[in-house]
Amino acid sequence: MATSRWLIWTITKAHLASHRLLRGRGPGQGWILFLTTTGRKTRKRRTVPLSFVRDGEGYAIVGSNGGAEWSPRWWLNLQSDPNAVVQIGTERHRVVAEKASDADRERLWPELLKVYAGYDTYARNTTREIPVVLLRPAP
Repeated sequence: MATSRWLIWTITKAHLASHRLLRGRGPGQGWILFLTTTGRKTRKRRTVPLSFVRDGEGYAIVGSNGGAEWSPRWWLNLQSDPNAVVQIGTERHRVVAEKASDADRERLWPELLKVYAGYDTYARNTTREIPVVLLRPAP
């Protein structure tokens, strides 16, 4: 498990570095967004790359944390403060996060699996429910 956490951390840092270097025009454009949340303990801004699908005016993302038994920090941060910023390419948008309803999760899950089929494996390998999170435009 320690190896997979290290690998996820390394890939995340590589995505962030390429995104900054290429000014938002890097790999994954069209299916990766950069989510910036406020740390629930530190109050520092934290940015992570995540797969997404469009959902109306907003976005849907998955709190898989690689199938770990605990939620990703970004989801814990959003539960503390649902206000965040999303960047896709060079466009930035303020959003408000909420956990998808059961009906929305059921509707969006197949679309999210088209982006990354591994979510299904993660869901089978953990006892927690992996949340689908909706990011709606901030008022």
